[in-house]
Formats: sequence, structure tokens, C-alpha cells
Amino acid sequence: MQGFFKKLYMTGDFWGGLAAMLVALPAAIAFGVTIYSAIAPSHAALGALAGIIGATVIGLIASTLGGTDRLISAPCAPAAAVLSAFAIELTRQGVPEGNIILMLLMLGILAGLFQVLFGMVGIGRLIKYIPYPVVSGYLTGVGLIIIGSQINKLLGVDGTTHWFHAIVSPWLWDWRAVAVGGATILAMSLGPSLTRKLPGTIIGIIVGITTYFVLAAQDARLFEVTGNPLIIGALGASGDGYLSSITSRWGEIGDLRLSQIAALLGSALTLAVLLSIDTLKTCVVLDQMTRSQHDPNRELVAQGIANVASSSVGGIPGAGTMGATLVNLSSGATTRASGLVEGISALVFALLLSSFIAWIPVATLAGILIVVGLRMIDREPLRFIQSPATVFDFGVVVTVVLVALSIGLIAASAVGVAMAILLFLREQIGGSVVRHKFYVNQMSSNWHRPESETRILEQKGDQAVIFELQGSLFFGTTQQLYAQLDPEIKTRGFIILDMKRVQSVDVTAAHLLRQVRNSLAERKALLLLSNVRENLPNGRNLREFLEQTGVTEDENSVRLFNELDSAIEWVEDRLLGEEEKAQIETEVALQLSEMELFRNRKDETLADLESRLDKRIYAAGETIYARGEPGDALYLIRRGSVRIFAPLGAGRTRHIATFGRGDFFGGLAFLDGRPRGNDAIAGTETEFYVLSLEQFNILADEHKKLAFTLLTAISRSLALRLRHADTEIAMLQEY
Repeated sequence: MQGFFKKLYMTGDFWGGLAAMLVALPAAIAFGVTIYSAIAPSHAALGALAGIIGATVIGLIASTLGGTDRLISAPCAPAAAVLSAFAIELTRQGVPEGNIILMLLMLGILAGLFQVLFGMVGIGRLIKYIPYPVVSGYLTGVGLIIIGSQINKLLGVDGTTHWFHAIVSPWLWDWRAVAVGGATILAMSLGPSLTRKLPGTIIGIIVGITTYFVLAAQDARLFEVTGNPLIIGALGASGDGYLSSITSRWGEIGDLRLSQIAALLGSALTLAVLLSIDTLKTCVVLDQMTRSQHDPNRELVAQGIANVASSSVGGIPGAGTMGATLVNLSSGATTRASGLVEGISALVFALLLSSFIAWIPVATLAGILIVVGLRMIDREPLRFIQSPATVFDFGVVVTVVLVALSIGLIAASAVGVAMAILLFLREQIGGSVVRHKFYVNQMSSNWHRPESETRILEQKGDQAVIFELQGSLFFGTTQQLYAQLDPEIKTRGFIILDMKRVQSVDVTAAHLLRQVRNSLAERKALLLLSNVRENLPNGRNLREFLEQTGVTEDENSVRLFNELDSAIEWVEDRLLGEEEKAQIETEVALQLSEMELFRNRKDETLADLESRLDKRIYAAGETIYARGEPGDALYLIRRGSVRIFAPLGAGRTRHIATFGRGDFFGGLAFLDGRPRGNDAIAGTETEFYVLSLEQFNILADEHKKLAFTLLTAISRSLALRLRHADTEIAMLQEY
């Protein structure tokens, strides 16, 4: 063990944890004094002790159980804001001081338990997704509450006086407190620009205490600890005084009414959310600076257990704090051991310097917290006013702040959640749920059809419209979707809705789909749904959901397809007048003279050509050629179908084309002599004429005109396919 500490002493974790303690401990003492002074000024020393215990217990337990390296956890501003506001309210209600202290401890324990629950059920990954305007409003509201709670202490005014009345009543001020607090604020503000070796908090305390003793030199009464309202006073941590005090508090738990305990739940939930946000916000910043990845749920469980333990022994709750963490990082810390050093050193310094801590002026702590509060105020949202697109976001920030100041942080948390929902709805409604809109004569299927059929589809293709949908189909976007569908419902024979990029569908959207289906059915038109998956990103079975909501109950007016290409192909068949596609097994193999490439050719020429062709039959699913093989043959399909697959990488492929009876494929490699760039698989049992490059060269010597005609036909067919592909690419780029 001795070797471990000796080794630790030589690392950046030791010095980082020590430097972090110099930031965290004074702030923890200030937070504790703020909370307990709200009960009565005489409890300031008890508050300082509660802050020390919080810095020690939370620092040790959170670092041990948490999984985030370099994170420093200690009492924080959100805890001070919620607990001091809670204490002030109970004091106004006339609740006995002992019961208030006990309820503060219970509030910290419940908040910790909520954090443990958040982590166990996985809410940790969700809290960090709270919109920035809501978090900004929270932090600014907490900062203003902290500032407001410290004004009286800074001015040396009695705590019963409202802070605004205290500001406008200089005759009530204690100018000694004003001088000490003002010197502290000035030192904290200017200190970091003069030296980086000492944290601004330490500089502020040193200057504040120095100012106090300069004033004490003019007034001997300031050298007295007992009954001196300008300083914290004796901590009373010697012997078993503190432990007996905490034990007696827990013994009074039976005096609390059930209604009082129930009233803690709302405040505890608010406190848990604020502490969780504060912690995870710090973790996210730490990840960005160190290129690491924290586990939010594990961290919340650790923070919750630490807060439960701290409150159980009389400390105040806390969170992962930004200031101490950044000091820890900049001082060379690399692991969680720095957090242990911070916790241990906080206890050691408090014990060694307990007499010194008693002389810290209350106005100095007030000045420190006012600077902390000012730094918590987020000024970034002021930019939101400059653009109409972000004015609503600024309104969210202002609303959360006003509610926090006028009603409380509990109400602000509820308003924040409501505002987060509104922000989500705004983004969902603001974006279009229609990604692309095409007609079938603009976006054909992968089935390569003869030129005669292609021309028919070019003329009739506008009878079918394709909508590629995206995002969430819910009550906020249904009217937008219907507005785009309505003109097409009245004129088109087929409407295809592709659901590939749809994230979720609610009952309102399902009702809209039923309306669209019924409107089309009145005109004998059809609704086609493609990419209807069994698992949406939200976990819902879309196919089953559409059945349950009645969208697919009428099979005569709505059809489902696994892929968009299949839906387009089905529509093309109907536009071409093929009510029922002929069964592949009954197809008769074409002769050369029946193929479009060789019509009107002399019989003797075709006979000579056929003698040089190889006849082959492939079973369904059999590979005709694979990517990388030599492209030395042209395939003419006599019957059956062939599917072409292009590589996507990582062993994945994508279906890009289908060729049927009377068509050909393999022309590109046949012309340029390069290896095959894709895979050809027989879709059904397929029969071919195969023309090898060797036989073609012999044919070209004997029948130059036939060879020229064949190459011209291949080139023409490839040109038509390329032209069609260019049209589809242009359509995609337009959107």
C-alpha cells in the first residue's frame, strides 16, 4: 500500500487531484454555507462542515464506482440552488429548524436514489439529449438564483430583507462585508489573468481573508470568532459532536408528517435531473477534450450512490463539476485515481485547517458564489435573437429562466420538458416527410424491358406516382403529407408510398393512409406500400401495425411490397397490359429470328450465326458469371430471367438490374475486354445463346455487316439504358 501511494505521488493524478481539491473544497464550503444559512445564520458553520463532508464522500465514492477518468465530483451550484430554495420555503412555513435539516438530508438521499434509478433503466443516454435551449435556461436560472441568494451576504444585510430592497437601500449595508466581498470578486475575476499557478477560487479566498484582517486591524471586535456574523465561525467538528448531531436528526424522523415526505419527491426529482445534467454535460466536454467515451448510465449510478452516502452522513449532494474537472485535466491527471486524491485531500485539509476555515468571511464565500453564478449564465442564446429561425429557441431559454425565478426549479423542469417536446415537434413538422417524388416514367424498375415496352412506359408512366417518405409519420406531419398526396389522389391510377426511411408511424398517420386508400378505391385506383418492415427504429412491427389499424384489410385496394423496385415493376406490368404475368415454366425458348436484335436478317446468315453460338441452361439461383471473371462472352436470353448484383463492399451486394426473355446482358465487358464488374444470377431456370469473343471475331471476318449490326444493336441498347440512368440521376440530384 505504501508503494502504491509513493507511486501515485509521482504521477499527474496526484497533482491533478490536489489542484482540483483547491477548486472544489472552497466552492463546497460556500455551497454548504449558502444552504444552511437559509435556515438561520447560526447554521453557517454546520453548512461549511456539510460541504466538506460532501466534497470528501462524493469525491471518493463517485470516483471509485464511476467509469469516467479524470472526472471530479463534488457539491455543485444546482444542489445549492435547489436546497437553499427548499430551505427558505420551509423556513417561511415555520417548520422547525431541526426538521428542515433532516428534510434536506432526505431530499439529497431521494435525489441520489432517483439518479441510481435513471442509470439502471438506461435514462442516462437520454438525459444528454435534452435540447440545448432547455439546458441553457436551467443553468442560467440556477446561476441567477445563486446570485440572488448571495446578495444579502455580500452586502451584510439581514437575511429577512428581500435582495432587491437590500440593493436599493445602501443605508442597510455593512460596508466591511461589501469591501471583503468586492475584493474577493475582483481577485477571482483578475487572478487567472495574472497567474495560472493558483485557481481563481483560492486567490479570491486569500484576498478576501487579507481584506478582512486589514479591516480587523481597525476594529478589534473582528478578531472574535464567537458571535461574529462576518465569518463562518467554529465548525464544531471535534469529538463526537457532529456525529451525535446527525444521529439525533435521524432520530427525529418520526416527527415528520407523511405529507412532508411526499412533498420531497418533486424537489428530489428536479434535483436529480439537474445533478444528472450537470454530470453528463461535464462528461461530454471531457470526452471531447480527451477523445474518450464515458458510460452515462454507470456514471449516474455512481453519482447517485455517492449522493445517498453523502446525505446520509450529513453532507450535501453534488455532481461532476466542470471547473474542478478541467483543472484536474490541465494538471496532468489521466485516471480515476485523481478523484480519490481530491476526496482524501479535501478531508485532510479540512481537518488540518479547520481553525483557518472558521475565519473565512461569509462575504468572501458570497463573492465566490456570485462569480460562479455569473459564469453559469449562458450568453450564447443572445445570438438567437438575430435570426427569425432561432427566435423560438431564445423564447424557450427565457421562459425556463423566468419560471425558475418566479415559481421555482420544479416548475421550470416541467416547463423545460414541455418546451423540449415543442422543440421536437417543431423540427419534425418543419422538415418535409416526402424525400422524393417521382413518376414511373422517371424512375423505372430494374427490369430492363425491350425498347418497344420502354416507349409505352414513357407515355403511360405518369399514371403512377412514387413518394419516398422519411422521418416520423405522426399527428404533427399528417396534414403536410396529405397536402402533397391530395392532388395525386384525384388523378393517378397508382400511388406508391416507399416506407424505407420512415422512423415511426402513429395511429393518426395510419388513419390518413386508410383515407388515402379509400379515396383511391372510389376511382378504382390502387395504393401500394413498399419497404413495409417488421422492425422500425422505434421497435414497432410496421406490417403488424398496419394490419391492426386496418390499413391493409382491403387487399383489392392496397398492396404491400418488400422493395420499391418490386412495386414499380408490378405497376409497369399493369401499364403494359399484363394482367397476369406469364408463368416462366411455360415460356417457349426464342429462336434467333424472334429476337429484336436479329429481326429481318437472312435465314442463311442467322443459320451461320447460330452455328457459332453455344446453347446453355442454368437452374434458378445458379451463378452465370461472377465479378472479376473475364468478360469474353455475350449472353442472349431465350427464356427465363437474370438478376444482376453490384458489390457494395464488406461482402454486401445490391440488385441493380433484371433482364428477361429476348434481352441480352454482359455487353460492357464484351466491348471493352475488362473483367466482369458484377454478378449475374439466374432468377429462374434460364436458357441462353452464348456468343464468345473468339467466335464473334471469326464471325466478323465472314459476315462484316452482321458483326457491325450486332455491335450497333448492343451499343444502341446500352445507350438507351445509360440515357435512362442519366434521367434518374438528374431526378435524384434535383431533390
